[in-house]
Parts: sequence; C-alpha cells; structure tokens
Amino acid sequence: MRIDLHAHSTASDGTDTPAELMRNAAGAGLDVVALTDHDTVRGYGEALAALPAGLTLVTGAELSCRLDGVGVHMLAYLFDPEEPELARERELVRDDRTPRAQSMVGKLQALGVDVTWEQVARIAGEGSVGRPHIATALVELGVVSTVSDAFTPDWLADGGRAYAEKHELDPFDAIRLVKAAGGVTVFAHPAAVKRGRCVPEAAIAELAAAGLDGIEVDHMDHDADTRARLRGLAGDLGLLTTGSSDYHGSRKTCGLGEYTTDPEIYGEITRRATGAFPVPGAGGRER
Repeated sequence: MRIDLHAHSTASDGTDTPAELMRNAAGAGLDVVALTDHDTVRGYGEALAALPAGLTLVTGAELSCRLDGVGVHMLAYLFDPEEPELARERELVRDDRTPRAQSMVGKLQALGVDVTWEQVARIAGEGSVGRPHIATALVELGVVSTVSDAFTPDWLADGGRAYAEKHELDPFDAIRLVKAAGGVTVFAHPAAVKRGRCVPEAAIAELAAAGLDGIEVDHMDHDADTRARLRGLAGDLGLLTTGSSDYHGSRKTCGLGEYTTDPEIYGEITRRATGAFPVPGAGGRER
C-alpha cells in the first residue's frame, strides 16, 4: 500500500482542484490519500464525487496554530466536520486570511515590490488565500525564483519583512478540539527550519502529553539527519510517525507519493478515529 496523508487542493493553496487531485493521486499509484487543505474541508465533497476505484480518501485539514510566537501546522484526520466548536475555529482562521494577505501585499509594496491585491486574488481564485499565493505572485514578478524562495526572512517567513499575523489556534486547543470531534492529530513538518523558527523538542513533549498522536517525519523539508532525530524523539514520546508529500500541485516541487506513511501507522490512525472514516472509491475495497 502507498499512503500519502498530506495533500492540498484549490480549496486552499494547491493548484489541483479536489477532483484533479483524486485523479492524480490514482495516477501516481497511491492507495490512500488525505485531503488536508488549510483550515477547511470545503473540497471534500468534490473529491468524494470524483474518487476513482481503488483509491481511498481520508478527510482532514491542516490547522493553523501558533505557540510562543512560532507557527505550528497541525494535521487533523478523520474528525467530524460538522462538530460546531472546531468548525467555528476553522471559520475564524479562514475569515482572517484575506485581511492578513492584504496586509502582506501592502508591506511588499512598501518594500518596492510591484505586487497588487488583484494579482494575488487572481492566483488564489476560489481558494482560501494564503502565503503561497503571494509567493506565486513574487515568482511571476521575478522577485524570487521559486515559491520556496519567498519563505525567507527577506520576504514571507515567520517574522520576515513582509510577514503579517493572523488568527491562529493554540496547538493545545487544536488537539482538544480535534479529539472532541473524534479525530487524530499529527504535527506537520515540525523541524522545517528553512520555513522559520521551529518549536523545541520540549514543546513537542508537552503536546504529546496533551494528546498529540504523531509527528510528520518523512517530509521534503526534513533532511536525513532530521528524520532520524525525529524518529527517535517519536519513539521516546510514544508518538506515531507519518510520511507525506505535502503536495501543492505545481506550486511545489514534491510529487504525490514522494514520501509515504507505513500501512501499520495508517491502520492505527484509522483505529483511533471515531469522527469519520476513510472512504474507498467506487469498486475499491475497504482498507
């Protein structure tokens, strides 16, 4: 089984529609894919309607959190999407995305970058606007070569010259809310240092004590030494370890299935979840 538990669509900041993402996941030879758009499950219905035979869909979201001034991305899997408290928090985060992005555009303009809100809104389309859309605008303007190059202190990284804050969850609250909605939590790319500051291992230990289920170890932003260190930390803390592409379509270089999750870990995630269940495509088999 090939299992990718972190992928984005145009419902947030990916370039594939949810339906295209399902077709591309099947084409990449995946057996299981999780749709984890930022702070939304808006793409789930379209993804489900397009789900091909042989591919299983895991509903999820990547929740925007902040701990002691450091951004934390919390992957939430198989929660009840209608649970009101978690739905309300997701809505608060989404509602703050547009004014936050407009603020960053203003800061870039003050730095002499000829970017406009109309350009960023065109790139975002119907998705929840975020930093990758602004980064794409910088690529279009020739300010940076790649989207990843925009996530530096010079531009959009946490604390960078054009960075602006938005409403974000406390990760301990996120764990509580996801658990109450029957879901499972995994700390996404916890040591992606090139994105900016990372929380210390002591904080990960505190999150584990509060009910965190796992950490994303195998990820494009973790080198081999980092993956080994995180695997050891997970073993010490009794956390699950996942691997995922963090696919964003053409917005990032990593392809679907470039990093995957062990089937036994996936099985444990599904066993722990009570809010929702994986859905096999028509003609597929339960896994």
